[in-house]
Amino acid sequence: MGLFSFLKNAGTALLGGGKKATTPAAPAAPSALEQLEDAQLAMRLTNHVIALGLKVENLNIVVDDDKATITGTAASQSEKEKVILAVGNVAGIATVDDWMTVAAPAEATVAPEPEAIFYTVEKGDTLSKIAKEHYGNAMKYPVIFEANKPMLKDVDKIYPGQVLRIPPIA
Repeated sequence: MGLFSFLKNAGTALLGGGKKATTPAAPAAPSALEQLEDAQLAMRLTNHVIALGLKVENLNIVVDDDKATITGTAASQSEKEKVILAVGNVAGIATVDDWMTVAAPAEATVAPEPEAIFYTVEKGDTLSKIAKEHYGNAMKYPVIFEANKPMLKDVDKIYPGQVLRIPPIA
C-alpha cells in the first residue's frame, strides 16, 4: 500500500477524454459536474485495467480530482504494480493511492514476490539505457519490456514522464 506520484499531463488519453484543466481556486466542495467527471474517469480507468487483462478481484477505482484510489486483490505483486502503473500512466492522474492486497500464494513454500522499483522515463531514455543504469547491462532491456507488458507494446515506444516497473533480477 502506498501513494505513488505520476506526471498529470503525461500518459495515455483514454477514450472519452480526460478532465478539463481548470484554474486553481480556493478549495470548495466538488460540484455535481466534477463528481460526474470523476466517476466517468474512474469507469474508464476500470475498463482500461480490464482491457489490459490484468487480474484483480473486486477491482474498485475511485477518482477525486487527479487522485485515483485503487482497492481489490491482485493475483500477484507484479499484477498489483502493473495496475498501479496502468492507472497512473493516464493523462489526468497525478497520484495513485494503492489499497490493493496480493492474493496469498497457493503453496505455503512459495516466497512472496519482491517489489519492483518504479522509474520515471526521462528525455533521451531507452530501455537499453535504463537496463544499463539499473542492471549494469544494456542487453537486459527485455526484462524491463516484459515486466511492463501489456502496457508496453513496442520496446521503442516509451515517453518522458511514463513510469515503468524495474523488477529485481537474480
